[in-house]
Amino acid sequence: MEPAVLVERQDGIAVVRLNRPQRRNAFTDVAMIDEVADTIRALDRDREVKCLVLTGNGSAFSAGGDLKAMLDGTSLVDRERPEATRMAYRRGIQQLPELFEALEVPVIAAVNGPAMGAGCDLAMMCDIRIASETARFAQTFVTLGLVSGDGGAWLLPRTMSFADACELAFTGDTIDAARALEIGLVSRVVKPESLIEEAMSLARRIARHPADGVRMTKRLLRMGRNMQINHLLEVSAAMQALGHNTPEHRTALAEAYERISRKPAR
Repeated sequence: MEPAVLVERQDGIAVVRLNRPQRRNAFTDVAMIDEVADTIRALDRDREVKCLVLTGNGSAFSAGGDLKAMLDGTSLVDRERPEATRMAYRRGIQQLPELFEALEVPVIAAVNGPAMGAGCDLAMMCDIRIASETARFAQTFVTLGLVSGDGGAWLLPRTMSFADACELAFTGDTIDAARALEIGLVSRVVKPESLIEEAMSLARRIARHPADGVRMTKRLLRMGRNMQINHLLEVSAAMQALGHNTPEHRTALAEAYERISRKPAR
């Protein structure tokens, strides 16, 4: 069987592609989710990786849950034992939001097509989202009489206004890339043929900086959403002390000073 995830590396950037194009990159079972999680976890631990770009193979970013697998009873759902379904969610799809929240390496979602249900939530787990003009987004859970089982209710109001989050969650409406840009779900919309290069260009701008500083900055931004300012300042002081003692900082500091000293005084 083809791997569920493909990885390409280039200059400290890893492009991670969901690889179930025939199923629109839907999450078919726990094994696929484990493969996605294990791949991203390993890349986060690799100090040579400075940025991730997450996208989908084929025409979709991710269709979310696999409807056929749900109907066939081969997904996370056990209709005879609700407690088993609960544990399958905890061990399965719910490991992704916890993993993404704990990552140090920055992640850019290059949304190449539909991102529906859990696929929309997966995009929101990323730090930055760039969308193709062909991208579509929807919180489809209510249309099936369900709730977002993978953290969407936590992600939505942290990505857009509470009112916009409610509208998407309550209606299950599909929105296009232009509307996603209006409400802050994505930060830019580009031509389909330019999507990966736009994402790579942004990733290169991130990857050119000392990795420790970027990773600690990401952790501060993530932690800061749920911390009081005094606690955040304490953590940032500790991180700053670490940063001052890295070789990368000393090299960057010397280079910055040399550039400034070469400029004529005014």
